[in-house]
Amino acid sequence: MPFFQMRCRCFVVRITFFYVFLIIFHMTKSFKSGMVALAGRPNVGKSTLLNALIGEKVSIVSPKPQTTRNRIVGIKNLPGSQIIFVDTPGIHKPQHKLGELIVAKACESVKEVDLILFMAEPEKPGKGDNFILDMVRTLNKDVFLLINKIDNVKKPELLPVIEAYTELYDFTEIIPVSAKTGDGTDILLERIVERLPEGPKYYPDDIVTDQIERFMVAEIVREKVMQKTGDEIPYSVAVEVISWTEKKEDVILIDANIYVERDGQKGIIIGKSGRKLKEIGTAARFEAERLLGCKLFLKLWVKVKKDWRGDERALKDLGYN
Repeated sequence: MPFFQMRCRCFVVRITFFYVFLIIFHMTKSFKSGMVALAGRPNVGKSTLLNALIGEKVSIVSPKPQTTRNRIVGIKNLPGSQIIFVDTPGIHKPQHKLGELIVAKACESVKEVDLILFMAEPEKPGKGDNFILDMVRTLNKDVFLLINKIDNVKKPELLPVIEAYTELYDFTEIIPVSAKTGDGTDILLERIVERLPEGPKYYPDDIVTDQIERFMVAEIVREKVMQKTGDEIPYSVAVEVISWTEKKEDVILIDANIYVERDGQKGIIIGKSGRKLKEIGTAARFEAERLLGCKLFLKLWVKVKKDWRGDERALKDLGYN
């Protein structure tokens, strides 16, 4: 066999072995996955950060505290890893049965995860922060301190805040972030992946949340109620999708009830000649259509359910159990 031909064959064999090695390497390379909880006082920006990390809106956002009532899951797929974020309701001192259920759900969610992201504002810790850290201290888990809203302060102002928190708890990582601008989120994702255990891919690549579509539409309507009514309506609003009919040509007919606790609140939501309710419905429909990728016909009804936040049966009927 000619020398040149032998060298060519050797070269081909080497290239083949090289590609086989790469294939085996990628097949055996470990995959990381795990659950990560966002915990903190109400209105510290947990839902805003979750949406920023996922890259899509999976949790409703409002400047009002205690907006999140349910355990929201957002899935972030990265090369070689999958992070399952859990957006917990803000932990606070409950004033009614609904508040008790919300806090209990938040505390239970934190116990199930691999890593906890404790979020705080750029100010020294208060009683609420101490309460949450006391609870976290019993779990024996890695905890990151995220100082959020750094876009509102100068960097030197963060130092005394960080010092105050480090005196309270031995955090695994301390990362300043801005959920609003996305500053610090890339570093946060890197640090999270470093701490994740090896595990399987729990969700397909095209899934960003485990919430069903009915729940998401109900949450969108509730968000628009809170946005359009300002401080006139407190947290006595619940939304229930009562009818969901899928028609041909990507059209969905949805009926939903908006529940309040008093007659006066009903009048505020409906507004003069029904204008406020129309604004709420239009805004909710527009966002829900983007979410579902089809045309919607959304009908909203406002009903009074007296003191439902303190009624166990009413809470169960509305899905808060």
